[in-house]
Amino acid sequence: MNKPRIIKDYEKLSEEIVAKIKLQYPHGFEKKLILFKNSKGQLISALPFETTDYYYLIRMTRKEASEIIEQDEDYTDEGYLSIDAQERLSEQISESTDDYE
Repeated sequence: MNKPRIIKDYEKLSEEIVAKIKLQYPHGFEKKLILFKNSKGQLISALPFETTDYYYLIRMTRKEASEIIEQDEDYTDEGYLSIDAQERLSEQISESTDDYE
């Protein structure tokens, strides 16, 4: 079964999806970007992220990916997701999942 693809900008993602992305990419995501052609045939740089229901392509350039990590207080100066942030985000995701059950 093919999952629906969602192409979005990082800034427009829900807090829950951002938390899941941070946990999946605790060492940043600049090196995880892929290239794809959009419906207009333009080459786009994006971060792939998959949930149980959707396949996300989160538009960003390498520069933007690097800036996101640099400006995010959850990441250390070395560009790694801090242990405190990992614990907090895991708990946040667990609580939001409990809300749907």
